[in-house]
Amino acid sequence: MTIRKRIFDIFFACLLVFIIGPFTLCLIAYILIKQGRPLFYVAERMRSPTQSFGLWKFRTMSVVDKDAGVSGGDKDSRITPLGQKLRAKRLDEFPQLWNILKGDLSFVGPRPPLREYVERFPQIYTEVLKSRPGVTGLATIRFHKHEDRLLARCDTPAQTDDVYTRICIPRKARLDLIYQRNQTTCYDFDLVFQTIGNLLRRKNNRRK
Repeated sequence: MTIRKRIFDIFFACLLVFIIGPFTLCLIAYILIKQGRPLFYVAERMRSPTQSFGLWKFRTMSVVDKDAGVSGGDKDSRITPLGQKLRAKRLDEFPQLWNILKGDLSFVGPRPPLREYVERFPQIYTEVLKSRPGVTGLATIRFHKHEDRLLARCDTPAQTDDVYTRICIPRKARLDLIYQRNQTTCYDFDLVFQTIGNLLRRKNNRRK
């Protein structure tokens, strides 16, 4: 990560903490009242092929003793009613501002993968994770909705894993590497604004 990109991340993370801090505190209180504890879900993700970190999110699913793999249709029954709303607006990802300030994440980059996929596909992730993982990115903008539709059709963990590894990982990796080759501060701004625009359009479509 370049110094310019790190300054970009710290500046906008601090700005967002200042702007949305009061709203986030109200959201935390609301989640505690409606859903109870635990408030957060901390998942192991990889920032490089050998380095892991705890990715922070507001909890959107019921707690189980053991969880593995990405979320597909086989896990739909575990998503709480409030969790569904948080995911739809990506509000569950607000705590990742902490990950940005710590340096685990950038605002823009490939989504941080699970350890199991990094270990199964080292050739792919050795290249993809040359970029610092991000909250949003080219693959998120271009492929996220399609990925959700594909995984939503999966009824078992085996089906989810097959679709994710056979279709989603290669397509997202291609987009992540396109971003990597063309990364600039202006491009990062553009992708952030595209992400905000997509969220606003999604909100307006639900109102119609």
